[in-house]
Amino acid sequence: MEPDVRVGFRGYGPRVRDSPSGSGASNLARLGLAAFVLVWLFGPSSLRAVVPIWVPFLVALGLELQFFLTAWRAEPGTTMPDRRPQEIDRELYGYPPEPDEPGEDDDDAHDDYDDEEDEEWEPAPEPRRSLPLRNLVLGVGVIAALAALAWIVDSRSGWGGLDDRTQAVAEERFSAEASRIAEREVEIRCDESGERVGFVQHTDGVAEVGGRLAYLAPDRCHELYRLAFDGETTGTTGRAIAVLAHEAWHLRGVRDEGETQCYALQSGVDVGQRLGLSEDEARRLMRRELSANAGRGTSFEYFVGPECRDGGELDLDTGASDFP
Repeated sequence: MEPDVRVGFRGYGPRVRDSPSGSGASNLARLGLAAFVLVWLFGPSSLRAVVPIWVPFLVALGLELQFFLTAWRAEPGTTMPDRRPQEIDRELYGYPPEPDEPGEDDDDAHDDYDDEEDEEWEPAPEPRRSLPLRNLVLGVGVIAALAALAWIVDSRSGWGGLDDRTQAVAEERFSAEASRIAEREVEIRCDESGERVGFVQHTDGVAEVGGRLAYLAPDRCHELYRLAFDGETTGTTGRAIAVLAHEAWHLRGVRDEGETQCYALQSGVDVGQRLGLSEDEARRLMRRELSANAGRGTSFEYFVGPECRDGGELDLDTGASDFP
């Protein structure tokens, strides 16, 4: 008589430890990095103004090193599943063995099957040391490729994408606006190297109080250029105008940061109009900068005080009702 063999689902249960290579988390981190860099490059300019491009690459490099060290220190293992019938399958469905040769005694064959099942199945572990190193090389390669893409796009766009002649003309225009506020001839330069502001120092501008030279971050210069020469505005155009006026007031001799910022927001209305904005639009942008001043996350010294209001001690035009 043929044995009663029932067919059922064979569960695949792991029998040994998995190697914690971190490949899943590492791949997610790489995808997240790639998405962020693309948004940073082609998304809103306000993101580039807030987050320096080196921040995500530094975070990504730290994650890659963490994944590498975690996987390197872990004991080698294997991810091969046990594809034999599991215990619950045997209890439900059986799986009696078939004789290897005709005429072989069924009882002996069944005993042999049980003996084989009782043996502990331990697959030989595969060498895993090369996997963490391979993942690290892959991760660093992705970071390097994205960094190269960011550098190429940034060098061909923004302030760095303008030729030297165009940059010189724009800086001359910015200097003229600053000279109006300082009430004497001063000079505005855009610090493309990042040594004083911008990429390295992560500040929008710097000026010596009472001096004749101020530096602006390249992003702020490019926003001013787009307004003055292309008639375009962005979400941070108001901030760029305020930065230009702020540094001009420092050149005029005002030292206190909060007082300087209050004067800059008032002067920014006229600066915005001369650069191409309507009066209503320029005033709206400066009012938005004033309302955002307390919540921008800057140090306390830059916050404007209660006297920065219509009719207050810092009001530059007490005869007008509009402020700033």
